[in-house]
Amino acid sequence: MSQLDAIPTEALYEVLRPITVPQSSKDARFINWGRTFACSPLAIFEPESERHCQLILELARREGKVVRAVGVGHSPSDLPCTSGYMLRTTKLDRLLEVNVDKLYVVVQAGITLDALHAQLAKYALAMINVGSISDQTLGGIVTTATHGTGINYGVISTHVMALTLLLADGSRVSCSRTDRPDLFIASVCGLGGTGLILDVTLQVERLFRLREAQEMLPFHNCIRNLHSVVHASQHVRLWWFPAADQVRVCSADRSVEPCRPAENWFWDSLLAYHAIQFLLVIARYIPSLNLFIGRFAAWLASGRAIAVDVSHRIFNVDCRFPQHTSEWAIPYENTRACLEDLHAWLQKEMADPCGLRPHFPIEIRFSDSDDIWLSPSNGRKTCWIGIIQYKPYGLAVPYKKLFSHFETILARHDGRPHWAKAHGLRPNDFRLLYPRFDDFVRVLEEVDPKGMFRNEYVQRHIFGRQEKVFNGRVFKRFQPSVRQ
Repeated sequence: MSQLDAIPTEALYEVLRPITVPQSSKDARFINWGRTFACSPLAIFEPESERHCQLILELARREGKVVRAVGVGHSPSDLPCTSGYMLRTTKLDRLLEVNVDKLYVVVQAGITLDALHAQLAKYALAMINVGSISDQTLGGIVTTATHGTGINYGVISTHVMALTLLLADGSRVSCSRTDRPDLFIASVCGLGGTGLILDVTLQVERLFRLREAQEMLPFHNCIRNLHSVVHASQHVRLWWFPAADQVRVCSADRSVEPCRPAENWFWDSLLAYHAIQFLLVIARYIPSLNLFIGRFAAWLASGRAIAVDVSHRIFNVDCRFPQHTSEWAIPYENTRACLEDLHAWLQKEMADPCGLRPHFPIEIRFSDSDDIWLSPSNGRKTCWIGIIQYKPYGLAVPYKKLFSHFETILARHDGRPHWAKAHGLRPNDFRLLYPRFDDFVRVLEEVDPKGMFRNEYVQRHIFGRQEKVFNGRVFKRFQPSVRQ
């Protein structure tokens, strides 16, 4: 018998009461950042220590409840949602160890990347690569194989050296590529299904600056020279403005030049911010206006620009508006053909007065191949293509038909969806896309036979189960869609 077994259930309730969000509180309901999905968990806990986490899992075991670990809720899908217990990790945010000589840190999984950047800077260290935002927790980044850009840089999960987990049976385990390697490789893109990540040992590098050059190119000029563009710099990101038929090429390399921060009038100007959002509201009723808005945005972003700054400030951009989004990863060698197919489709839509009207920009990024079982870059260099539909002032916009056509084209080019974003694939689809998918399922069944960590998303996409269906989804979207 463990020490936890000796604690009466009533005593567990009392111990956990101070870290439980009251049901009467406005925070007792979860809504994701994009305001696209919401849920009402049975209880929401905000643990401040490993001991708290152990007690939450013990209570869940006794009551047969699912536990879902959630960071800041930036995932635009229902991946964080649950009808069971929600465990918010944001108070588990300490830097535990720093090794400047061997270039690694040990940090609690609930820390946001913004906070991690600040902590690393104190030791003249930095993350090797970062995505377009730093709002998310490290644990959320790791469990979804979130990525930055750079054709020779892996997804962020490839920088993880070791993990410490609490498993469903209450045991505390460490894993790495040499210690319980199957558990490790399943957890670094495990959708939170293997256990509760307590801390992450992360490879880092010396603090560095990036010099980023931006220029606008006609779509066909960029795509015709795509291979040269992608390989010309360490970190290349493309922003495609379909309405203007232009691509903003952002190329960044490590630099020792003095800092020269970007001055991006498009995003930084309050006038541009409010003007774009106001026009998007009007475009809900006059869809043809979207073409003008897209061209206006491309004009605002045009012109050559050079910026030098601390790495994460160059990697990051401001998402600004809540949005629906879909992002898929295709083999790098399929990139040109896929983009040409997308271009032909979107040009046809924009020529049709009743056609679909995509927002802007379509973001195109790149990553190196890896061996992580569920990483969308598994076994292949990868191009990531993401499409968005903004929700101005949080209002509903049509997106389903647009995303359906987009995803059909990406799937035709051997696409794999980003795990943090909504998609319709099921286990049989993933068995065709991921050679080690069944190994992943095996590990989940071994370490969590009763499914404590299997929320509705995991049950649906990994095990093929679906319950409480609303319009084809487990959880209702936060905002009702307009007629599509």
